[in-house]
Amino acid sequence: MGKQIDRYIIIQFVKNFLFALLCFILIFILVDLFENLDKFIDNNLSFPFVINYYFYFIPEIIRLITPIAALLATLFTAGRMVNFNETVAVKNAGVSLIRFMAPFMVMGLIITGISMYFNNWIVPEANKHKFFLERNYMGKNKSTVGLNKLYFQDSKNQLVLIDNFSDLDLTANRVSIQLYKPDSLNIMLKRIDADKMQWENNKWILYNASVRKFSDSGEVLINYPQSAFEDINEGFNKLNLVPTQITRKRLKPDEMNYGELNDFIESLRKGGQSIDRQLVDFYSKISFSFASLIVIIFGISISTGTKRRKGLALQFGVSILVSFIYLGFVKISESFGYNGDINPFLTAWLANIAFASFGMVNLYFKNY
Repeated sequence: MGKQIDRYIIIQFVKNFLFALLCFILIFILVDLFENLDKFIDNNLSFPFVINYYFYFIPEIIRLITPIAALLATLFTAGRMVNFNETVAVKNAGVSLIRFMAPFMVMGLIITGISMYFNNWIVPEANKHKFFLERNYMGKNKSTVGLNKLYFQDSKNQLVLIDNFSDLDLTANRVSIQLYKPDSLNIMLKRIDADKMQWENNKWILYNASVRKFSDSGEVLINYPQSAFEDINEGFNKLNLVPTQITRKRLKPDEMNYGELNDFIESLRKGGQSIDRQLVDFYSKISFSFASLIVIIFGISISTGTKRRKGLALQFGVSILVSFIYLGFVKISESFGYNGDINPFLTAWLANIAFASFGMVNLYFKNY
């Protein structure tokens, strides 16, 4: 009998989950379409462009609404069994609550596993295309901060300033590399100014470079028409800056997978910069994949232990309310993490811990 119940619950859960996923995707697209319709018209964008845009947008929509769909599927499946007294029959058959939860938990683990891969590889690549279309054709997210007037703290006392960077030929124009006294960062010791700095054969080549060394006795100036940084870096720190670090300046965390974001964090760490915000984003990428499992536990806790539900409308409303509370909790905790008030790892997992704890406590008091 146990296997029949498991099969029944899983089939009902999958049907409700896919139905909820499809409905939310359509609603999300329609709302976004009405919001961006003026941009599509003003920029004379064709219908194939709009189709292409939403094709790349759908993975991000799925990432966002998967926990909501999982919660709705849990409420619909468990709530239906409560309404038709099927849970009573299950309990009379000697099936414990933990055993009853098993198929829900299995589905939660499956969704979590798929989300870990989907959110890491599919979503960032799709977001890169989506943001590219928005920046170049729709006038959205059109920030040039990633290509112009760049500032990098390459190490604790060494700065790199770039006027503009071309990611086509990996060339930085009007570059200044400044070395300061370690114990007094307002005293400059050396400085390199170059008209151009190009990445060739995994190293930086400087063109029309001037090296200045400052001391109490005066300034020493040496010019280099063309030279690798390694050949003129006497007294300077190692240059940690690489082209990928520059191009990622304009990327959002949603456009980077775990590996890319981790590499970006390491480059910032080497430069002595604060990485609290990036660490919160990194850990949040992982923790959000577990959101579906957490809300399933939460959903079971509010679906069982009562005699009857008041219908699908109530369950739908509850799922939306819980989802907004969960996402609001996430955003509030992230703001504290960004400011360094809470440990980045704890910040990313705080909502999951809180909702899972509430769900388990609620299950205990309602069913025991």
